Amino acid sequence: MDCVFCQIIKGKIPAQLVYEDDTSVAFLDINPTTPGHTLVMPKAHHANFEEIDEAGLAAVMRAVKKVGQSLKDNLGVAGYNVYENNDPIAGQVIPHIHFHVIPRYPGDGLELWPQGKYESGEAEKILNKIKIN
Repeated sequence: MDCVFCQIIKGKIPAQLVYEDDTSVAFLDINPTTPGHTLVMPKAHHANFEEIDEAGLAAVMRAVKKVGQSLKDNLGVAGYNVYENNDPIAGQVIPHIHFHVIPRYPGDGLELWPQGKYESGEAEKILNKIKIN
């Protein structure tokens, strides 16, 4: 079963390609947050961050960097956000790892997530659970 991104990569569904190389592809998001919002992904199907190998991830990140530079150079934006929603609980709709490269414009209305604080001793408890030795 092909996911919608695999269908785009195979040319079965049209897309507005921004960048393509042997391992990665980038195209405009059909529901952009801001003009120039681009999706970057590996051509090989991997559902999420944990499934892609390090070489594949490095290749995709090189493509993300190229897209980001193109946004700065050609849209005149001063910066951009890079997002990856990992699994449905985090907002991933299409189960094919992809990165959103979103150009930022003054007053574009895009807000970052709220920041909280740890209760006393909570950070240490979390750290003890997730620390990688």
